[in-house]
Amino acid sequence: MRTLPLNARQAMFAQESGEVWLWLLTITHPELADPIRISTDPTTRLTTTPLVYGTTSRGNDYLFVEASVSVPDENDRSPPASTMTISNVSRELIPLARSVTSPPQVQLEAVFASDPDTVLLEIPRLDMIGLRYNAQELTFSLAMDAFANEPFPAGSFTPADFPGLFT
Repeated sequence: MRTLPLNARQAMFAQESGEVWLWLLTITHPELADPIRISTDPTTRLTTTPLVYGTTSRGNDYLFVEASVSVPDENDRSPPASTMTISNVSRELIPLARSVTSPPQVQLEAVFASDPDTVLLEIPRLDMIGLRYNAQELTFSLAMDAFANEPFPAGSFTPADFPGLFT
């Protein structure tokens, strides 16, 4: 069960609120030199040449990209799963997504635009387990634990694999 701070619950349940929720995504992988940081809101202008908007949180710049995130559910029947859709504003994202050989990891953090240094909700580690893309967007499937997708049991005791058991 997730617990939200009081100010977050008040803003969420208020009929009207001046608070803007935004997601900060940090994508990491051993093959990446630096993490990819994405914000779902153009909170401030980060640079003028080229013109780049994003969010600065705890000393890190998160680049604004149109993205949507579904929060993982908390049911007991299946491991938490989520999806992340990123508008394909840059053609460099598809080769980057294809080039990694193991699943990248995504950290999701929800903050208010008025106070981006205070994390209201954190989903610490999701593995990218699937990718669908077209000319407009990239859609990543995210899972809490990639091991949940592995078959169980992993092997079987068959005469071909374990002949000593069957003599």
